[in-house]
Amino acid sequence: MSAVGLNEVLRYPGVWRRSSAAAPTLRTQATGCAELDGLLPGGGWPLGALSEILFTQDGLGELSLLMPALAELTQRRRRVVFVAPPYVPYAPALQNHGVDLNFVTQIQADAGDSSWSAEQCLRSGGCGAVLCWLFKSDYAQLRRLQLAAETGGTIGFVFRPAAAAHNPSPSGLRLLVDNDRETTHIEVLKCRGGLDTRRDTRLRWNG
Repeated sequence: MSAVGLNEVLRYPGVWRRSSAAAPTLRTQATGCAELDGLLPGGGWPLGALSEILFTQDGLGELSLLMPALAELTQRRRRVVFVAPPYVPYAPALQNHGVDLNFVTQIQADAGDSSWSAEQCLRSGGCGAVLCWLFKSDYAQLRRLQLAAETGGTIGFVFRPAAAAHNPSPSGLRLLVDNDRETTHIEVLKCRGGLDTRRDTRLRWNG
């Protein structure tokens, strides 16, 4: 590879340099949970990346976890898109969390079209965040969504079953939401920029 070509590659923000003293700056959106922000490089949800929310069962607060960020985005007049949610988003609950419904769109799509719809929204650059539910997906499908989020500079949220944690993923962030009958926990499984192994990556969640 020529020196010019190598220099072009090294300008890409995702390239890690062993000799570099400073970590690359990550653009993020605060999650609204100070403990979680403290664990994540950049202090929040990564912009221009896919964040996977893996959950053991419905109703653990997995959607509530996103509400502070969605509220701030809509208040900044950024569009939030729900693609094929398994349940109709309850408008009064969204409003109670501070979400401006004028900047919320819901797309109805079947299993075969939901990933494609999410990909187009992510790639468009016109959305602040795109949420989709993929109960069956493969690495190639997630890779397309990750690349679309990078292209559009958008936050992509994908909800998947906890069993998917055993499979590789190109996502910038992976969280596991589970419950031991008394307490709901959030565990950071993977994040862009790496985890601080000196800290506990599992947090209690009261959402």
